[in-house]
Amino acid sequence: MNDFQPMRTSEEATADRPWLASLVGVHDANTITLDTTKFVNGVHYEPGTAFQPRNVIKSGLPLGKIKATGLYAPYSGPTSEVQTVTVTGTPTGGTYTLTWSGQTTAAIPYNATAAQVKTALENLSNIDAGDLTVTGGPHPGTAMAVTFGGQFMGDDVAAMTASATNLTGGTSPAVTIATATAGGAATASDGTEIFAGFLATESLFAPGSTKTSGALLWFGEVFADKCPIPFDPTDVASVAPGVNIHYR
Repeated sequence: MNDFQPMRTSEEATADRPWLASLVGVHDANTITLDTTKFVNGVHYEPGTAFQPRNVIKSGLPLGKIKATGLYAPYSGPTSEVQTVTVTGTPTGGTYTLTWSGQTTAAIPYNATAAQVKTALENLSNIDAGDLTVTGGPHPGTAMAVTFGGQFMGDDVAAMTASATNLTGGTSPAVTIATATAGGAATASDGTEIFAGFLATESLFAPGSTKTSGALLWFGEVFADKCPIPFDPTDVASVAPGVNIHYR
């Protein structure tokens, strides 16, 4: 089942593209076909709603071309490490800290949001702004996923540890850390390990469809740290011929 969507107007498409540093090259984007079976709900696309039932693939995704089919899928370069942080025991107050590679954060509220956890970690001297994305939460009870990108893209980084001694209330409150995805070098061999460009605009597809149209930005300038998933151009091993992307 195919689901080919018309291109959105440039006014709509550029309104929500914080990763795009320059409009140069946008009008040279190539029309491509995406293999929607390769895109993951919550990572590469947002599911539809009752008011807009089509799934929305995020613009700014790095893409690769599948050799066997000629279709495009998420770029399968180095894997970003993902560690989860979960506050358990239903505390009603207090704080906790996270320690990574010898550095310990300032106190984090028991009911912190993903943004607060991200700020606490990026304030460490060994983590730069843009090195992490934090999603999920808020605490307590709901796990947050900390994804290591930027300078750590493709690295099997050290595991975080937590101190929960200052959490109060609840039943034996604690903070658990788990590695959901270990970082590592690219392992794909289907062609998606070769970087082909970025998805220039959001693409919509109906649940159950296997293909949809998209636009490939192969020439232009982007903010790599603002892509919807971590992307570090210094970790790209192979680039498709003709691709000319600059980064800020």
